Amino acid sequence: MNNKQCTIAKPVSFEGKGLHTGKKIKVTLKPAVANSGISFTRVDLNNRLTIKTIVESVLNLPRSPRRTSIGIDCAHVHTVEHFMAALFCKGIDNLFVEIDNEEMPGLDGSAKEYLDILSKVELKELDALKKEFLVKEPVFVEDKDSFIAAFPSNELRISYTLSYNHSYLNCQYLDLVATPEAIEKGIISARTFCLEEEAETLKRSGLGKGADYDNTLVVGKNGVIKNKLRFDDEFVRHKVLDLIGDLCLFGMGIKAHIVALKSGHNLNIKLLKKLRSQQAKYQTSGVGSGGHFSVKEGDMLNVEQIQEILPHRNPFLFLDKVTEIIPGKKAVGIKNVTMNDYFFKGHFPQRPVMPGVIIVEAMAQLGGVLMLSETGNRGKLAFFMAINKAKFRKPVVPGDQLIMEVEVGKIKSRTGQVITKAYVDGKVVAEADLMFALVE
Repeated sequence: MNNKQCTIAKPVSFEGKGLHTGKKIKVTLKPAVANSGISFTRVDLNNRLTIKTIVESVLNLPRSPRRTSIGIDCAHVHTVEHFMAALFCKGIDNLFVEIDNEEMPGLDGSAKEYLDILSKVELKELDALKKEFLVKEPVFVEDKDSFIAAFPSNELRISYTLSYNHSYLNCQYLDLVATPEAIEKGIISARTFCLEEEAETLKRSGLGKGADYDNTLVVGKNGVIKNKLRFDDEFVRHKVLDLIGDLCLFGMGIKAHIVALKSGHNLNIKLLKKLRSQQAKYQTSGVGSGGHFSVKEGDMLNVEQIQEILPHRNPFLFLDKVTEIIPGKKAVGIKNVTMNDYFFKGHFPQRPVMPGVIIVEAMAQLGGVLMLSETGNRGKLAFFMAINKAKFRKPVVPGDQLIMEVEVGKIKSRTGQVITKAYVDGKVVAEADLMFALVE
């Protein structure tokens, strides 16, 4: 798979009816810039609110059972999971979706027709790397006789067991490495299903108004009614399709081994929320290195690429650019000091001077990039342990360009030492030896 983010090259529109609402829907897909993600706009509503496809936007499941729905205030979009799975297959990271009703079209009940539409559109590569979250500790969610867990892995792998107390749907199992190619070949065309005894109950509760025997596999005692299976195990394949679509609501790729038993949208979303908590924990506890980003000698890193390695964001990111890097040896970076930097509002505001501790932090961030650029340190965290021989030789003020140099002193499997210096106009303004702990 390409490591660069992508979007579509030009807009495309399509129509269909909602699987649950039965309403006619028109959807227009439009290109989006890097790092904007996938977002929906309800163009039929006056406020035209933007709904981002992230786990924080997911509606409470009692309000939208048997589907994944996102919303903000009064703007909702239901049944997004099949569409999201198709985007996963095409590697589309950024997209504006304009929709004139409250549910995505059901089409044939799978994600195949979504993929067919996207396959006819030219893709556009963007100047930003894909984002991925590497699961570091097992995460587990259960509800009665259903569960789903995520275990550390260097790839996305799914092991799903479907088990119903039904003569035709007793037990099915599927295990696969969830590459776009594997999903397209074996998962994307698996259709949604329900038991015959559920169908009338769903319709009485206001669901399934757009469902029929063509777009929904209705399972009776002796098999599928008025339809034929595309796969012998199409039911478990569709559950994996739903899971892939739900995982896309994390807002970035996930590397983990997902093990599930009878998991549905409710448990899938609970798992994502636990993974979000794990992500927050690691972002706040140390300088973390993503598992996908690679750095080689001679690279120059812009701020977006730096953010692929460091968890820091404004106002705490003090590194604007890495102009030179030799992994495991040396790095040179830049911090442009301006009056817009937040710390000048309270630090000698009448005579602004960059705090020495922030100069040290900027050098430490460059040191973190250098240490975590080593292949053997990918996926680790760098915890600040000690500052030695720190000296501040000259004030740094707005308008200065801080050029920092970091050289490796010693890097072992669990610790790293870097020797740092910062310059303005060729003169040393600060220096320090910094020590980090490298942990899994």
